[in-house]
Order: sequence, then C-alpha cells, then structure tokens
Amino acid sequence: MKVMIIASFFIFQSISGFAQAVQLVSAGTQASFRGLSAVDDNVIWVSGSNGTVGKSNDGGANWQFTRVEGFEKTDFRDIEAFDDKTAVILGIDSPAFILKTRDGGKSWKKVFEDHSKGVFLDAMDFEITGRGMAIGDPMNGHFLMLCTWDSGSTWNKVKSEKSPAATEGEACFASSGSNIVSREPGGEMLVISGGMKSQLFFKKETLPLPLLNGRPTAGANSIAVKNKNSFMIVGGDFEQRDSSQGNCIITADGGKTWKIPLQPPHGYRSSVAWIGKKKWVTCGLNGVDLSFNDGKTFRLISSTGFHVCRKARKGKTVFFAGGGGRIGKLLLR
Repeated sequence: MKVMIIASFFIFQSISGFAQAVQLVSAGTQASFRGLSAVDDNVIWVSGSNGTVGKSNDGGANWQFTRVEGFEKTDFRDIEAFDDKTAVILGIDSPAFILKTRDGGKSWKKVFEDHSKGVFLDAMDFEITGRGMAIGDPMNGHFLMLCTWDSGSTWNKVKSEKSPAATEGEACFASSGSNIVSREPGGEMLVISGGMKSQLFFKKETLPLPLLNGRPTAGANSIAVKNKNSFMIVGGDFEQRDSSQGNCIITADGGKTWKIPLQPPHGYRSSVAWIGKKKWVTCGLNGVDLSFNDGKTFRLISSTGFHVCRKARKGKTVFFAGGGGRIGKLLLR
C-alpha cells in the first residue's frame, strides 16, 4: 500500500538586518530529502529516504507525499522532473534503481536496475533535448555512467573504458544530486569527484580541483553552471560542518584557473545554484549562504541546514530540501 500524507504548514524565518528570508514549509514527514527538482515557481518535486517522494503544485503551500510501493526502504537521492506529471527518481544502492512516473507519482515504472555487488548511483542530470546521464561510484577502476536519450525512459551503461578512471579512494557524494551537470544544451556533462582526490571530468579532459580532499568525507559535492565557461563548485568535509576550509572555488574560463572567495560560505556545503546575474546560493548542514558578487564574498542568511538547493527552471524562486522533512524557499527582495 502507498502511504500518503497531505499537509500544509508554514514557518517564516526572518533574517535580521538582511533583505532576504527563508520560508520553511513543514510538510508532515520526517524523511530526509536530497533530491529536489523545481519545474517552475509552482511545481516542485522532492525525493529521499524510506522511498518518499513529494510534490507541490502551488509553490509549497500544500504537499502530497507518497512512499513508492515496493521501494519503501529505498533512498531516492535524486529526482529530475519535467512537468507536474513526469519525473525520474534515482535509488542509490543494494540494488540501484531508476524509476519513472507519467501520472504525477501515482504509479512508477522501473526503467533501470543493477544488482551488481558494490553498485552505488549518485546523481543524474538532463538536457532539454531529453538526453541525460547518471553517475555512480567507481566499479573496476572506472566511474559507473549511464546514458539516456528519451528523458529517462530507457538507460544504457557506458562502457567502462569510456568512462573516467578513478584513483584509489575517489568517489562521488550522493549528497544533493548535483555532482553531474549539463554544461550547455547539446554540450557535455561535467562530473565532479571527492574523497581521497577531487577532480572535474570533462568529455575528454580531467582536471584536479583545489578543494579540500584527502580523506573519505572530504571533497567536491556540487557543481553549478552559469554559462559555458563560468561555474562554481562547493564541498568541504561533512564531518566538519562549520569549517570553511577548501569549500568553494569559482572559474570563469572553463576550469583553466580557479578563484577562492575572499569570504567563503560558512561551512561545509553540499549544494550550490546560480540564481541570476551575479547571484549564487549555497547550502549545507549548518545553513544557507548568498553571494551577490559572483562568489567573491558570501553572507550567511540562515542557520537552518539543508542538503540541496535549486532555482526554478522556469521561474525566479529558489527552493531547498533537507533532513527532518525540511523544505524551504528563498524570497529575494
């Protein structure tokens, strides 16, 4: 049986002395959400622990939550939605699954499964053309990669020798579904790794990243793209949530050179998003930071922790999701 919860409750958190506000939506579930997809300012999907998927059609005022039948123990770490009816969710391991719905989450079809020992999927991303890719932790010395050309209805494994090679102790973090991102429509996917080594993988190039790394809990967690050559990567060490050491880098020349913020985000950060012009937002276990100057400096605007942040693809609202059922949105003033 599907377990469904419908709730509507708002908590407003004002940020003293700063013209921003994070509005928290407490939606009656204790699931931990790491998957988040905002179609527009109204249609938002989330996914997370205990097979939980949630959707709002009114900008977060009301939510409908479902535990996907037959997958009540699966942790769905990423979700990509195309509209209010169609979405794809990624279940990470033991075994790994990808499911798709075409009826707003009432039913889900299994479109990929892998029962291999050690399989672990981390994240996926799509282009508007329907082309998509999913990334998983290394198997036999190479990162697991899947590709789709039909918006996630079918998936194929990329041959091991054509996927990036991994060093010992290198992996991806399934912290926010954002360690893979499309660089541009019709272009390549960018993938980041962490752990004992942090790297950026292009189609034909691998670049080391000047981020904190060298231990299993450290490294790159999330990448966001502003344009073809400008993107930002955040991370740190999730066991040291308040440390800003090596937690953010920015490039304006496609990764040839990197800059470190004069005032970095205030701790480990698991997700980052470009939200327009020179504005960036990033979040982690200890709060939310904003930058209005292309990442030169960041200011902490909320001490409420979230795992993931996303700007609406066809809108202006920034949404968040995290542990304890927390879902929020940023009101820019």
